[in-house]
Amino acid sequence: MAAPILKKYWFYLLSLNIVIWILIVLIDRIFPRTWTSAAQLILPDTTTNLDASLGTLGQLKDQGISFTNELNPLNVQTSIITSDDVIRPVWLSDPEKDKYRSLESYKKLFKVKPVDLSTTIQLKVTASLPELAQHRAESLINSYQTRLNKLRQGTALSRQQFNQPQIKQAEENLLLAKNRLADFKQATGLVSSEEQTTNLVEAIKTLRTTQAQVVAEAQARATRSTELSQKLRLTPQLAMNSLRLAQNKEYQVLRQKLSEVNSDIALSRGVFTEKHPNLISLLQKRQELVTALNRQLVIVVTKAEGLDTSFGGNNFKEATMDLIVDLVQVSSESQALQKQATIIQNQIQKFETELRAISNQQAQLSDLQRKYDFAEGVYKGIFAQLEQSKISAFDAYPNVQVLDQPTVDFKPTSPKRSLMFIGGVLASIFGSLALIYFLESRNSRLKQKDLQDIQLPILGRIPIFKSSNLKFTETEIPFQWLASTISLMELENQRLMVTSSTPGEGKTKVTLELAKALVLLGFRVLIVDGDFRKAKLSRDFGYTVRSQTDTSVKPLQISPGLDILPAIPQANHKEVKFIARGGFEKHLNAIQTAGNYDYVIVDSAPVSSTSETALMAKAVTNVLLVVRLEVSDRYMVQETLEQLMRHNAHIIGLVINGVEPRTDRYVYKQENLPIK
Repeated sequence: MAAPILKKYWFYLLSLNIVIWILIVLIDRIFPRTWTSAAQLILPDTTTNLDASLGTLGQLKDQGISFTNELNPLNVQTSIITSDDVIRPVWLSDPEKDKYRSLESYKKLFKVKPVDLSTTIQLKVTASLPELAQHRAESLINSYQTRLNKLRQGTALSRQQFNQPQIKQAEENLLLAKNRLADFKQATGLVSSEEQTTNLVEAIKTLRTTQAQVVAEAQARATRSTELSQKLRLTPQLAMNSLRLAQNKEYQVLRQKLSEVNSDIALSRGVFTEKHPNLISLLQKRQELVTALNRQLVIVVTKAEGLDTSFGGNNFKEATMDLIVDLVQVSSESQALQKQATIIQNQIQKFETELRAISNQQAQLSDLQRKYDFAEGVYKGIFAQLEQSKISAFDAYPNVQVLDQPTVDFKPTSPKRSLMFIGGVLASIFGSLALIYFLESRNSRLKQKDLQDIQLPILGRIPIFKSSNLKFTETEIPFQWLASTISLMELENQRLMVTSSTPGEGKTKVTLELAKALVLLGFRVLIVDGDFRKAKLSRDFGYTVRSQTDTSVKPLQISPGLDILPAIPQANHKEVKFIARGGFEKHLNAIQTAGNYDYVIVDSAPVSSTSETALMAKAVTNVLLVVRLEVSDRYMVQETLEQLMRHNAHIIGLVINGVEPRTDRYVYKQENLPIK
C-alpha cells in the first residue's frame, strides 16, 4: 500500500523534504551560537532549637527551616535570585547591556530551578561568549549574596524596633502583678492556699481523733472514780478529808506536782507520739510522784480517824490505802483529761476559723496568681522573640552557599545540531505523512472504501496484464471466473453491456476477454462495438466501414464461436437519434436472431463521454460496470451509476480492473505427457 502512494506522490514528497533540510541548514547558520555557565547552590541546615518556657502560655519552640508542600524555602530563594533588585546590578555591569532594551528581556538569560527532593538550586546563565557566561554567573551570585545581607539587616532591625515597646510594657505589667500578689500574701499570711488548706484539714482530723480518745479516757476515769467512791462510801473529797490530807503540806505538794505532770502528759499526747522522749520522761516523772505519794499516803492513813473499819479483816489498812490512792489518782486523771479535751476543742475551733478564712481568700489569691502567671508568660514570650530576632534573620534568609562554582562548557549549547537533526527527521516524517494525507484528501481517485459505499456485488478482480494482445489466446483464470458467474445469471435477452465511467479503465479488454471465456464454456458469443464515434474495437480487428450510412453491416468472425459486430457510424453524428428511436435495438435484434447467439456483449463508450451509452440501456438492460482503483474518478463513477439508474438499467455488478497480482501466485497448467 505504501509503495503505490510513494510512487504516486514522490515528486511532492521529495520537494517537501528538500525544503525542510534547506531550512534546517539555514537555521543552523543564521541563529547565533550561545554558551551556558552552570552553578549549583545549597541551602544548609539552619535549625536553631529555640525552646523557651512561657509559663501558663506553654513553650516557644523554633526548629529552624521547615520544608512543606505549601511552603518550600527553595522557592523563596529562587524568587529572590530572579528578583529585579538582584539582576539589575548584573545588567548594569554587563558588557552587552545595550543589546537588551529592558530588564525583563535580560532576565531570560538566567534559569534558576530548585532540584526536587533536595536542598539545592540549579543556576544556568547563557551568553554569546564562554567568558561572558562565566562573568554573568559570578556577578549574579555576588549580587544575590549582597541582597540577602540587606534583607537580613532590615528584618532584624524592624523586629527589634517592634518588640522594644512591647517588652517594656510587659515588664511593667509583670512587676505590678508580682507586687500585688506579694502584698496579698503578706496581709493574709497565705503562701500556698492549697497546701495550707490541706495541712489545716489534716490537723483538724488529727485533733478530732485525739479529742475523742481523751474524752473516752476521761469518761473511763470518771466511771472508775464513781465505783471506788461507792465502794469506800466516800467521795474523793471526803476521802481526802478523812486522811487529813488537805493539812499535809508534803502530800499536797506531791499531789500538785502529780496533777501538773498529768496535765503535761495530756498535752504532750496531743502533740507527740507515745515513744517520744518528752512523753516518756513525763510518764517516768509521774510514776515517781505516784510512788512518793503512796509512801506519804501510808503515813497519813495510819493516823486517820473516823474511817469505816467494818471490812477488810487483817488486811484492812493495806486494802483501804490502795483504794484511796486509786480513787484520788483516778479523780485527778479524770479532771486532767477533761481539761485536755477542752484545750483540744479550742484548738480545733481555731483551725476551723483559719480554714474558713483561707476559703474566703482563696479566690482572690488564685486570681492574683493567674494574673501574675499571665504577665510572666507574656514577658517571657516577647523576650524570647526579641532574642530570637537577632538570629531569626538567617532563618528567613538563610546563608545559601555555593555548592558548585560556575563552570562553562566550551561547546555551544545552542543551536544543538543533534536536536536539529532529530527535529529534521521528525519534520520529514510527519510532514510527509501530513502531505500524503492532504493530497489523499483532495484526491478523487476511486479507493477500496468507496466500493463499500456503492453496495454493488464485485463479480471479478482482473489483474494487470503485461501485454494487451487482442489476438485469441488462452483466457486468464479471473476472466473464466467472471464468465462462470455471468453464465449463472438470468440476463434479459442474454445481452450484456460492458461500460465504464471514463476512458482508460479497461472496459474493452474486459469485453474481449469475457467473450473469449464464454466461448471456452461452449457458448456462441457476439461482441458489439457500441462506441459509434471512435470504433476502436472495430479498427483493432482491421474492419473499415465503407459508408457512414451503411446499416447492413454483418458480423465478422474472429474465431470459432466468437463474432464481432463493427460499429455503425451515423451520418452527421446522429448516433443519439439512431439509438433513441430504436434503430440500434432493431438492428441488434435482427443480428442476434440471424446468428443464433447465446450471448451478446456490447462494448459501449464511457458513460461520461457520450449520451448514447445511457440510452442503450433500453436495448441492453443488463450492465457490467468496469472500474479501476486509483484510476477511476469516484465522483464520475457515482454519476455514471446515477445516469444508468435513471435510464432503468440493471447494473448486475462491478469488475475491478488493474488489481496488483500476487507474487506468490500458483501457476497451474497442463503438462504434455509422453505417449506410450
